[in-house]
Amino acid sequence: MNVDLPSLYPKLINLMLDTVFVVDSDNQIVFVSDACESLLGYRADELIGTAITDYMHPDDLEATQTAIRMVMDGKPHIDFRNRYLRKDGDVVYILWSARWHEEERARIGVARNVTDLVEAETALRYLAHHDPLTKLTNRSLFYDRLKTGLAVAQRHQTGLALLFVDIDRFKHINDAHGHAVGDAVLCSVARRLESCVRETDTVARMGGDEFIVLLTDIPSDDAISMKMAQIRDAMSEPLGAEFDGIDMPSCSIGVAVYPTDGEDAETLMSHADGDMYRMKSTPH
Repeated sequence: MNVDLPSLYPKLINLMLDTVFVVDSDNQIVFVSDACESLLGYRADELIGTAITDYMHPDDLEATQTAIRMVMDGKPHIDFRNRYLRKDGDVVYILWSARWHEEERARIGVARNVTDLVEAETALRYLAHHDPLTKLTNRSLFYDRLKTGLAVAQRHQTGLALLFVDIDRFKHINDAHGHAVGDAVLCSVARRLESCVRETDTVARMGGDEFIVLLTDIPSDDAISMKMAQIRDAMSEPLGAEFDGIDMPSCSIGVAVYPTDGEDAETLMSHADGDMYRMKSTPH
């Protein structure tokens, strides 16, 4: 029995889970497989005759047009990733394999939806750089930002300060009320510290009940003193009703200022840590 393979090709293409596009030299879609509806939310007949660039995310348009020119110059693209806008307004991440066919004056592209993969990668990157409890910057990312901040301060001769914040008698909260309550208090501390800083500053949890604040582009020592006072005021506010009368613990704050107290990350961290312990041993 003879099988008419050419007549089966369109049916085979429309069985593919990935979407096949055929686009002419003017970026007009001349063919698209049925999988386009699950990818972009449009039926094939809605897309054919329209410009494929109309569906690209505006922020990715320039990079995509550069990639298109490369493909049309005879350089096949097998791993280009960009974003498109679905019919419902959602964003979809697409991995492309594309090739230009000069004889037909058309490029053929196979589009795979990798949105779930991108979101998983984003989540993993976030977890690698943030404290899972408080969602603050973690120790690893903090040191990167500190070193970057020091490089900027050295280059532009600007001020930089570290505030090492330790929660007083935090162990008592865990012992008396349990770790779940202690975790909730730590999250409250994190939000209060965040509320005291600018977007250009960084608040990190170093571990346990220790936090650190990186202040960049500091105009004067008075600005540092004002920031410390602001943090103490924020920490003195009572906890919410859900804490059932538990008092918000006070904090001890150690400070290190670049370049007075050190010119490298390790020296500044050591000075801020030592200053915090000196403060902790002083009644306040």
